[in-house]
Amino acid sequence: MTYKEKLAGIRQAMKREGVDVYLITSADPHISEYVPERYKCLAFTSGFTGSAGTLLITQEHAQLWADFRYFVQAEEQLAGSGFELVKLKVQHAPEYIEWLGREFRAGTTIGFDANIISVQLCDLLLEQLLPKSFKFKTADYLDHVWDERPDLPTAPAYLISAEDAGASVAQKLDAVRGHFKERNVTHNLVSALDDVAWLFNLRGNDVSYNPVVLAFALIGVDNAILFIQPDKLNQDDLASLNQNGVEVLPYESLQQHLHALTGSARILIDPKKSSYAVLKYFNDQSTIVRGPAPSTYLKAIKNSTEIANTRTVMIKDGVALTRFFKWIEENIGRIEITELSAADQLEAFRAEQDGFMGKSFNTIGGYGPHGALPHYAATTESNSTLQNSGLYLVDSGGQYAYGTTDVTRVIPMGELTDQERTDYTLVLKAMINGSMARFPKGTCGYQIDAITRQPLWDHAINYGHGTGHGVGYFLNVHEGPQTLNPANVPVSIDLGMITSIEPGIYRPGKHGVRIENLVLTITDTINEFGEFYAFETLTLALIDTRPIKFELLDSRHIEWITAYNQTVLEKLGPHLAAEELQWLQQKCKLSAMVSA
Repeated sequence: MTYKEKLAGIRQAMKREGVDVYLITSADPHISEYVPERYKCLAFTSGFTGSAGTLLITQEHAQLWADFRYFVQAEEQLAGSGFELVKLKVQHAPEYIEWLGREFRAGTTIGFDANIISVQLCDLLLEQLLPKSFKFKTADYLDHVWDERPDLPTAPAYLISAEDAGASVAQKLDAVRGHFKERNVTHNLVSALDDVAWLFNLRGNDVSYNPVVLAFALIGVDNAILFIQPDKLNQDDLASLNQNGVEVLPYESLQQHLHALTGSARILIDPKKSSYAVLKYFNDQSTIVRGPAPSTYLKAIKNSTEIANTRTVMIKDGVALTRFFKWIEENIGRIEITELSAADQLEAFRAEQDGFMGKSFNTIGGYGPHGALPHYAATTESNSTLQNSGLYLVDSGGQYAYGTTDVTRVIPMGELTDQERTDYTLVLKAMINGSMARFPKGTCGYQIDAITRQPLWDHAINYGHGTGHGVGYFLNVHEGPQTLNPANVPVSIDLGMITSIEPGIYRPGKHGVRIENLVLTITDTINEFGEFYAFETLTLALIDTRPIKFELLDSRHIEWITAYNQTVLEKLGPHLAAEELQWLQQKCKLSAMVSA
């Protein structure tokens, strides 16, 4: 079935049921960023494989609303599909709601699948369009055109030990219950898969790259229920959960259980991470309290075990990256290296490391113009061969049994243009700016975002994505609640949070530069002006100094890059073979010589 045939089938269903506009969001019943195969609705319907976007279908229009990260990718993937790209001005903003209110008249009926639309998004639709007499209908129009739609994943799940997690399930549940009084609730329904995984020390393989399992959790004052297919867990794991006060019920029994809650129940749900369908499971006597799940914040504050293990995993990942950089340098021009073969080789180096479980996301490896696509993913059709010139951007990460990594480096392949060197230097300067920030307790992500962007703004340059995101502990590589972006998100960057810093410059058709490290928020100083925090850089991967135009850097930036590469050498050296160590020593020596 072609994309145009699928589109025609959806339009027939819409016409039959009196629906004027049909929305398809990129989500699953847990409002996940990365979804199981069954819920890859955007890719099935339009061919677009990005992790964020919304399809809007009418009898006359078929649109994909997507942000800056996907403009080029979407144009290419939508060709011949019947869909056209509508470019969002603000990342993640549902700008199509305003468009609908402007372009359609009173009485228009909007349809959507309630299982894959968040409570928050539905609230916005109702708030902005109900006053204009719009109507709403919940329906899944994909099932009848998706003949071989994948079933829900059945892969086994497992528990990690309390020793490896740094806390027991019972301790984490008690920490969540500690927020009930201030929120005035009796229960907390947890839908977000990474929150559920963190709460129950649960891991699995239901979603590519993210070690999570399809499950819901309902936490009460003195009980907790995990809704999951019971056959996913072995008897030992079921017994362990039971010992920690957890009852395990079938995944599909959630609706029945929520509907049966007593009238005195006050249930906290996160409107950003709960589907509209789940909201409708509750009976009329239950009181719904909207707000962030306590587990989202608790998960972001890494405990001492998680921090120690993450430091260890950075060494493992750094060794793999060092071998990769050396392999690239020694083999370019001698053997054919493509974007795909390079990504495979990097994964192979990571796979040599103890505890490696897989990639934390699909490697973004773009040579030359492909580096200008922030979320580029090489395919057999787009696969470029690396040459002895230009820049090669590699954004990659690993899932290890004791941590998650995410790192971006730009490798100079040979002769560079003056603009490539300037862009490389300014992005590095911006990354260092963010990494060196000292900030008072309570500082939010948008403030760190501005500090990071300043060296680019000084040259009238900007980038369209956020500066950074939280990172999980052997969990999702994109984790909240903290984020470094221009939006005024009222979440402070607190002690124990692990966050990426990844500024970039993208010149379509030419090249892209992004340099990324993960940082840990730590205490810096306490004085009469208050408590100040700083960042400890966790990532250990050589930053190549050959492209740098040192005249564009201040002395503090030069001192930082020299010290950083020296730290990389000291931390990784004992774990490298003799020839690898010699290679890294030469690179770090060159770094010191050039910066001097």
